[in-house]
Formats: sequence, structure tokens, C-alpha cells
Amino acid sequence: MSGHKGKILVVDDEASIRRILETRLSMIGYDVVTASDGEEALSTFRVSTPDLIVLDVMMPKLDGYGVCQELRKESDVPIIMLTALGNVADRITGLELGADDYMTKPFSPKELEARIACILRRCFHKTSVNTTPNSTIIRVGNLKIDTNKRQVYKNEQRIRLTGVEFSLLELLVNNSGKVFSRLEMLQLLWGCVPGLHLDTRVVDVHISRLRTKVEDDPNLPELIITARGSGYFFPRIIESQ
Repeated sequence: MSGHKGKILVVDDEASIRRILETRLSMIGYDVVTASDGEEALSTFRVSTPDLIVLDVMMPKLDGYGVCQELRKESDVPIIMLTALGNVADRITGLELGADDYMTKPFSPKELEARIACILRRCFHKTSVNTTPNSTIIRVGNLKIDTNKRQVYKNEQRIRLTGVEFSLLELLVNNSGKVFSRLEMLQLLWGCVPGLHLDTRVVDVHISRLRTKVEDDPNLPELIITARGSGYFFPRIIESQ
């Protein structure tokens, strides 16, 4: 990561939010750059190459959905979307476009800081929950998972996964046979605090996107199985190299 703890791009058309986040994030060790609209966000991203983006949805010139869609054509940079939209379907649209997480406005800056820290730890360090010791390459059927490079190949062709998609896959594969509830995944991979009102659909959307990339038939999944009423698990025995 660049800078001290990482570089963050804050994109919001409200100057007060940009100032608050820039001040708070800088004080705890991040390098912060800002943009006030969608077009500026794309140009700033290409110049500054941040490690994570905090992205507002409702903006002039190009909204946050459009920015997210454009970024995913060229980068897997983690994105946390900020939305004031009340409709649930609107809120999860960003996730379906490839964002890692979202928070609704008004939001707690402290909670946002916690989620940023968790996402960056997840992206730059291997999952530490019961991982296979000294494992570099994991093969499962036609999948090859390189846990050091955080890359996945299907039929020897690399498939692009976002940071959160890779971490979900790694968590399930390294704990083959264990069912993880949605709340457990939110706590382990998103850093969500137990007791808060947590939207478990965040997990469902990412699982759905992951299935479209790694399953032969996403409608009849064989790798990422739903334990009805409980969560998700990976059923296969893995071979490590």
C-alpha cells in the first residue's frame, strides 16, 4: 500500500463530507485525495492510484453507479459506496456493479473507518481463519487458486475477482465443509460489529456474483452451496500444492 496505511479517494459532491472524511482519515494515517463529481473521480483515480475509494451515489456529471461501472472495466480497487437512497434495490445496485460494500447516509464516520481498515487488511493479507498452512496453490476441479497472488484460474484461464469475491472464496475453500452464516461472513470479511442492524443481502449479492464467475452453471452451483436457513459452505475436498 502507498503512504502510511494506504491511499483513499473520497468522492462526494458535498464539500462538508469531503472535509470531514479527509480530516478524520488523514489523522489516523491515510493519504487522502478527493473529487467532487463522477468525471473528476475517474481522472483522479487514474492519476493517484488509490488503494480504496469511498464513493457517493448521487453526484453531478456521472453518478456513483456509473463511476463504479467504469472502474470495474479496468480495476479491482475496493469501493465503499455511500447512498442516501431509501429503496433496498437501489442500495444494492452498487454491489451488483462490483462495489465491495455500502453505507447509508447519514453514516457514522467511525464505522466507516472500521470498514475501511477491515477491507484493506483483507485485500493485502491472507485470510487468517483456519487457513491451510503453507498453502500457495489450491486446486478444486477446474479451478486453480493462488492464495499468495490472490488470483483464480478456471480451465487455466484467469478470471477476474474483486477483493471481496476472492476473500469469500478463500474463506469457504480453506474451511471446506463448514457452514458460515451471513452474519459470520459480515463480521469476518467486512468488519461489521455484532449487534448493529446489518444488511445480510450484502453477502448474498457477492455470493451470486462469485458463482457467475467460478461455477459451470450458477443456477445449479456445485462449489458454493447454500445451507438453507443457515448460510453457505464449500463441500469439496481440496488439494493444495
